[in-house]
Parts: sequence; structure tokens; C-alpha cells
Amino acid sequence: MTRLRTGEGILRRKPIEHIEDTEIAEGPKLERSLGLWQLTAIGVGGIIGAGIFTLAGAVANGTAGPAVLVSFLIAGVASAAAALSYAEFAGLIPKAGSAYTYGYAVLGELVGWFIGWDLLLEYTAIVAVVAIGISGYFNFLVNQLGADLPSWMLGAPGTGEGHRVDLFAAVLCLFIAYLLTLGIKNAARFEMVVVVLKVLVVLLVIGVGVFHVDTANYNPFFPYGIGGAFTGAATVFFAVFGYDAMSTAAEESKDAQRHMPKAIIYSLAISMVLYVAACLVLTGMQKYTEIDPESGFSTAFESVGLDALASVIAVGAIIGILTVMFTFLLGVTRVWFSMSRDGLLPRWFARTHPTRHVPTRVTWIAGFASAAIAGFLPIGEAAELTNIGILLAFVVVCIAVIVLRYRQPELPRTFRTPWMPFVPAVGVVFSLWLITFLQRQTWARFGVWFALGLVIYFAYSYRKSKLAGR
Repeated sequence: MTRLRTGEGILRRKPIEHIEDTEIAEGPKLERSLGLWQLTAIGVGGIIGAGIFTLAGAVANGTAGPAVLVSFLIAGVASAAAALSYAEFAGLIPKAGSAYTYGYAVLGELVGWFIGWDLLLEYTAIVAVVAIGISGYFNFLVNQLGADLPSWMLGAPGTGEGHRVDLFAAVLCLFIAYLLTLGIKNAARFEMVVVVLKVLVVLLVIGVGVFHVDTANYNPFFPYGIGGAFTGAATVFFAVFGYDAMSTAAEESKDAQRHMPKAIIYSLAISMVLYVAACLVLTGMQKYTEIDPESGFSTAFESVGLDALASVIAVGAIIGILTVMFTFLLGVTRVWFSMSRDGLLPRWFARTHPTRHVPTRVTWIAGFASAAIAGFLPIGEAAELTNIGILLAFVVVCIAVIVLRYRQPELPRTFRTPWMPFVPAVGVVFSLWLITFLQRQTWARFGVWFALGLVIYFAYSYRKSKLAGR
């Protein structure tokens, strides 16, 4: 009889070759309905958002100058190292959960648990932060129309006089949750339409802006030195991932083993081309010292007399950032679903809708959790809940792909990470380097969440895990 696990105790793991036979056959199923370009759209939706519409201007203005282009290229190369590792696993393990699943299968249950546990908070917080950012744009547009909304609904307590709740941000989180409960096919159609609109806005910005570029604005190209470009890379790195959340939908792909690796690579490649072109236009249209850190492209187009287009860009920014919420809320629900199906969290959460075949329970819980964060925490405090878990996930996936390549080189891989082990090693080193930039508050939050996870794992998950009875 074939063993259905290897290792013992907290290091137990499932042999890769039996994951499909055991997990999928025994647990709730997700509907396989996503094609290559739907997956790619979800990835692009998660990557392109605040990076173009906010971070590019902010980094150009105060950190890198025109060399923000170099910052994005450095971040893109580092992110690509992790993306290639994700692509190998996505073709090898076409299962929900992404980094959680890969870590669990290769490095053991405890490692998988902590990556999954931390991503639950990280992804939820990202959804909330993005919702708060969109809410700010929404309030601005309402004011432009001459309307005055009650102050109590305009922000979290402490963010302004009379503020009690950021109502628009909270409602937006619930709206995205509702879309996801309609079924992955319908939700993906919505995401596809919105991503296409977003890309068209970005292409409009590039296509019109290129005719207003003054090459004198590129001089000096490195006003803050090479160090400024590298510091900028640490900031914009958080704008060049999203494929990690998209890869959680592997179990809903029609042909995950072929499509997931391609979707990961395509989404990052498309996004990087648009980022580079947009950075060239932005820093060419306006001197880096004059770029607005919060609405760089809108003010750049205003500076050349294109006020109407500036308003279109503002609307495009709202649409573009909306897709980020969709991708990361999808991510948190699929990680939660996978952990529950594995028995590490109560299996009640893994129940799927009888006809839509999506985990509606965890979707609504994650939706309400993100709505609470978005509604009652200032954006700075909400942002402190993000970043570290995703970087640790990158480290785990890059290490795991090396370990598995040498442990089981014979496994059938539809995609192989090139230049092994150099490429994943770059992903590990760069992710660890970026972790050193995180604030003390982030480490404190991580410590508390880590300790809570440790208690839950040994009090519940270790005993209830499906592997505990094998």
C-alpha cells in the first residue's frame, strides 16, 4: 500500500504524486472553469494598480527621480525569480493554496501552516488597504461634482473631524465578496472586463503622454544616486507581485498544469512592460521634483493642459485598483479553503456552494473582516498588517523549489525554473533583503500573529490534520 505521507510530527508532508488522489478525491471540489487568459487577467489585475497610479509618482518624487524606471526593473527581476519558482510548482501541484500548499508538500506541515496562517491576515489587510485608497479617490470625485457627504461616513475614527467609519471602503469590500460568491466563472468575467478597461487607460496614458515628453526632464537620471534606485526598488516591489494570489486559483483552472505557469509569466511580463513605459512617460512629462506623489499622472497631464484626460485617469485609477481587491480576496478565500480541507482549520469552512462550487462561507467571513479593517482603521495602521507574510511566502517557495528539484528530480514538470538553483536563490536573497526594510510595528504584529498561530496549531491543527490519522 502506498504511503500517503512522508515525515513524522510537524514535519509530515504529502508526497507530491498523491496529492491529486487524496486531497481532491476526499475533500470538497472547486469548479474548473478558468482558461489561460482569464487566469492571466486575474494576475494582471493583482499586479497593476497602485504601482502605476500612485507608487510610480511617489518614488520618482522623493526616492529615485527618473531612475524609478530602474527601480521597477530591479524589482521586476527579483519578482521574476520568485515567479519562475511559483510557475514550476503551479504546473506540478495544480491545487488551491499556492505558497501554503507548496510549503506543506515540500517542507512540512508546520512550515505550510505558518505561511497559510500569515497569508490569511496579509491578503485580507491588502484588500482593506486598497479599499481605503479607492475611497479617497471616490470622495475626491464626489467633491468635484459639488456634493457634500456626511462627515461620519468619510473615514475611520481619528482620520478627520467627525469621522466614524469609512463607509465606502467597507461596502466595497462586501461588494467584492459578493462577486466572488456568484461563482468563479461569473466573477472572472467581471475581472476580465475591468482589467481590459484598466489596461486601455494605461495604454491611453502612454500613447498620449509620449507626445508630451521633454527629454531634459530625464537629467539628472540618478539624482539620488544608485542607492536611491535600489531603495525605490524595495518600495515598488510590493507593486510587482499579484501572481502569488492568482496562483491560489490553480484548482479552478481548466488545465492548470499547462495554463498556470504561462499565466504567471504572462501576467508579470505584461505588467512590467506597462510599468516601464508608464515610468518613462511620467518622468518625461514632468520634472521629478514637481511630480505629485499621490496623483502623479493626473497632475502631469494637468501640467500640459490636458485637464479632461486627467479626470479620465483618476477614474481609471479607481477601476484599476479595484481589480487588486478582487485578486487578493480570491487569494485569501482559496488559502483558507485549502487549509480547512486539509483539517488544519475546521472543515466547516471548506464547504462549497452546491451549485456555484465556491467556498461562500470563507468568502463572506473574509469580506466582513476586510470591511471591518477598512471601515475602522486608518490606512497607515491597516498597511502595517501587510508585507512580511508575502515576502516569507516568496522565501519558502524559492527554497522549496530547490529542495524538491534535488529530492525528486524525476517528477513530471510542465515547467522547469531555469538556471537552478541560481534563480530561486536570487528570489530568496532579495526577499530577505526587503524584509530588513520593514518597520518595527510590522515585526511586532507578525510576532503576535505568529504566537497566536502557534497556539492554534498545537491545540487544534496538529491533532485534526488529515495526515494525523494516516
